[in-house]
Amino acid sequence: MVGGGGVGGGLLENANPLIYERSGERPVTAGEEDEQVPDSIDAREIFDLIRSINDPEHPLTLEELNVVEQVRVQVSDPESTVAVAFTPTIPHCSMATLIGLSIKVKLLRSLPQRFKMDVHITPGTHASEHAVNKQLADKERVAAALENTHLLEVVNQCLSARS
Repeated sequence: MVGGGGVGGGLLENANPLIYERSGERPVTAGEEDEQVPDSIDAREIFDLIRSINDPEHPLTLEELNVVEQVRVQVSDPESTVAVAFTPTIPHCSMATLIGLSIKVKLLRSLPQRFKMDVHITPGTHASEHAVNKQLADKERVAAALENTHLLEVVNQCLSARS
């Protein structure tokens, strides 16, 4: 393990993560610019919201670490549902709950209230996937976590634009 950055400032669990290339920006179509045409929310729009979330341990985004991918985003605008599966970089990542919470907060702040969100770990990719998913699915636990000023500060750091 290597000492270093990250939100906690302690030892890094995954000192040398694989870094992936960012996907290109989505071109805006004429239909999307037309205010008269209803614009439904799709998987790419959700991915664009979460791709730039900062990893709590590395100076990289969740997209660059392949923690989030567009193929793991499911959206049904008519049913007002969004599901995001994320993949921690290592199976015993202690930051998995914080990453999931950051994704959930970004979606809560960005989407209309009508949407029901399911943020969960990609099946089979984390040692404590069931426990983390249970925490992320519990609205009261998420609300309580966001009342913790230190935790909210860390989430906001993950959501802030990189300088």
